[in-house]
Amino acid sequence: MGLTYREAGVDIEAGDALVEAIKPLAKATSRTGSMGGLGGFGALFDLKAAGFRDPVLVSSTDGVGTKLRVAIDAGRHATVGIDLVAMCVNDLVVQGAEPLFFLDYFATGKLRLEQARDVIAGIAEGCRQAGCALVGGETAEMPGMYAAEDYDLAGFSVGAAERDGLLPRGDVGPGDVLLGLASSGVHSNGFSLVRRVMQAGNLGLDAPAPFAAGQTLGEALLAPTRIYVKPLLALHRAGKLKAAAHITGGGLPGNLPRVLPKGVTAVVQAGSWPVPPVFAWLARTGKVAAAEMLRVFNCGIGMVAVVAAGEAEAATALLAAAGESVCRIGTLEAAAGATEVRIEGLTESWPA
Repeated sequence: MGLTYREAGVDIEAGDALVEAIKPLAKATSRTGSMGGLGGFGALFDLKAAGFRDPVLVSSTDGVGTKLRVAIDAGRHATVGIDLVAMCVNDLVVQGAEPLFFLDYFATGKLRLEQARDVIAGIAEGCRQAGCALVGGETAEMPGMYAAEDYDLAGFSVGAAERDGLLPRGDVGPGDVLLGLASSGVHSNGFSLVRRVMQAGNLGLDAPAPFAAGQTLGEALLAPTRIYVKPLLALHRAGKLKAAAHITGGGLPGNLPRVLPKGVTAVVQAGSWPVPPVFAWLARTGKVAAAEMLRVFNCGIGMVAVVAAGEAEAATALLAAAGESVCRIGTLEAAAGATEVRIEGLTESWPA
């Protein structure tokens, strides 16, 4: 008998079984404009059926970084798929786009059906939260590329915005108010530093979380990234959203300038929002400076909405009604130099 693909480490039947197992998950994310199901060579989407009159396509791709290492080591795979979707669709909505469909890439050394299904079930849940369809993806079994139960993830999403509804708007300027939408925790950035802090504290993932009663460190750190799509789209459609910034790697200082015009500075008050205990724990255990915390982590603000001062109260109420925790964290001011973020009230003890 000659060699087989299975003996080389690739199980075609396992891949086929996974496709069958996830078909109901993908079907449950179907939305207006979706055409067909899993199994074809490509996925179709009908923009006209989705109701767009003059659409501009907006695309995004991302992963979840070394948060995957935490998920794999903790043996908890059900939520990293939500993270994957969140990192893509939150980047779409800040440009005024409605996420339409999503594709994933899942690569592993040996395909384990239960593990892979858990991951993709999380992706389907993220798509449900974002209102986009899971239309396809790629599952790659690559022996020799990944060790033990390791796997890698990448996500790809496409959305659409009406041409006259793209963000940021042209009237962003001095006097506008910054509304911070609360994060659910660390989200999916900075986990290489998180893991170093764990080492500094001599803590494993099964240790009780010092900042979350009743949870292990692994459970607490794997809280999924919040998806802000539906509340922000509601605010945008109400005509109250001028700009928005997804606070990912780079934190407030690195992400806010990306949506601001020249000649404008964002002035943020450090004590204007409640900082989740996980960040105080990270700063204290790792002796991480306040400026570094703000540069690496979201520190409790996962999204910033820029609104006119006169609309701030109504915008806050709309977002709160959609389930968001909202704080007024700062304003925009005129500046002669380059666009920047100035954090006021920051002390070396922050955020303890």
